Amino acid sequence: MSTATESQVTLHDCRDAFAATLEQLARADERIVTVANDSVGSSKLGSFRKQWPERLVNVGIAEQSLVGVGAGLANSGLIPFVCAASCFLTGRALEQIKADIAYSQANVKLCGISSGVAYGQLGPTHHSIEDLAWTRVLDGLEIFVPVDDVETAQVIRYVADSDRPAFVRLSRMGVPTLMSEDYQFRPGQAPVLRQGHDITLIGCGVTVCRALEAAEQLAQSGIEARVISCTSIAPLDRDTLLSAARETGHLLTIEEHSVRGGMGSAVAELVAQEAPCRMKLLGFESFAPTGAAGWLLDEAGMSVEGIVTSAHALLK
Repeated sequence: MSTATESQVTLHDCRDAFAATLEQLARADERIVTVANDSVGSSKLGSFRKQWPERLVNVGIAEQSLVGVGAGLANSGLIPFVCAASCFLTGRALEQIKADIAYSQANVKLCGISSGVAYGQLGPTHHSIEDLAWTRVLDGLEIFVPVDDVETAQVIRYVADSDRPAFVRLSRMGVPTLMSEDYQFRPGQAPVLRQGHDITLIGCGVTVCRALEAAEQLAQSGIEARVISCTSIAPLDRDTLLSAARETGHLLTIEEHSVRGGMGSAVAELVAQEAPCRMKLLGFESFAPTGAAGWLLDEAGMSVEGIVTSAHALLK
């Protein structure tokens, strides 16, 4: 998988790619509408509202109604993008996501904005380190965590064109562009961004760039690390992940999420049953403290140095 290393100096807010792509799609398809919970600004929907005020429904701070309205719009033939802070969208409206969206197979696109610990200084009530665990258990709901601005645009185009419900997890943390402009996203695909035979580093979202940097450092000590971006949480890329387990024998997952129930758990469930190997899950082991998002990742062992240290320990 080719990557664009030259652009790694510039950091991008994936919400910008989300909003720009959504507007492009809305110009071509009048069925696309948006639903927000008093989160127009944080969801970057201001321009959308200005262009199509009649196609944005703001339900206020009422996440259960937010999802219910989205399901109703979908059942009337529209394509709603339901946008809210991921912690509140998934936590407050989980029953509606289960019954109205996943079980009913309503064509709703759930967009969890500012996911993970992006709201760092607002503390654990605003951290969203459980959203993948809560949504991953629901049958029939596709789950995607884009790695950068290029892939975010690709994912939004895919879910808009699909007739299946989806949950897209979008951070507000700045990330470098890793995917080349000719990259084509496919559900159930985990791009291999770097080849290696000693250990595999598996990230998703904002942790992938850190995994790539860690792989560079590991190479300096003679350890060749494979790096995989597990963008598609549901469905998983079984073939790529099982090949990594069999060929490298060591898997280190890194995610901006709890170590319980997230991407690492999904990989572990697959590998334990079909290709057991040595594994370690890096993530948050408890409620994260209050602090800047980057600092919180570092404190949880997900700095570049922390990933390198965990990789060495796993190999020993």
